[in-house]
Amino acid sequence: MFRPVRKKQNEIDLEAVKKLLSSERRGVIAVIGDNGYPYAIPVNFVYVEEDNRIYFHGARSGHKVDSLKACDKVCFTVYGNETIKDEEWAPYMQSAVVFGRGHLVMDQERAICLVRRMASKYYPDSDLIEEEIAISGKAVQMFEIEIEHMSGKEVQER
Repeated sequence: MFRPVRKKQNEIDLEAVKKLLSSERRGVIAVIGDNGYPYAIPVNFVYVEEDNRIYFHGARSGHKVDSLKACDKVCFTVYGNETIKDEEWAPYMQSAVVFGRGHLVMDQERAICLVRRMASKYYPDSDLIEEEIAISGKAVQMFEIEIEHMSGKEVQER
């Protein structure tokens, strides 16, 4: 159903894909937008391996929300983990591509737990997280991507 990585020598294993999803701070979610055009937007996110899901927050209305309501199929991409191996001027970079189904987290209590988990990736301490949740927690809208397939690769940028 999902295409394999074309250049097998560039493919990274599933554990490396999960590590990349866990460590990177931003990803791009792509949905089927208006009139069948793709719509891709960068988001902050958290990957929760035990749930086999990616979570992100968003507004209650807009292009992304409308698109997810119309079709829940999504593609999510992260890239990074740049390393120098052979030549200083030509670094290696890893990327991960995830396919799945995206939808709103309906349980508000669960959404707050998820936003707390996601915030721990971005905020310097738990006191600041709790302050933000106290201020805007009731307005939080969390989305989840149920992962159906993921793959990754490492390429040299030259």
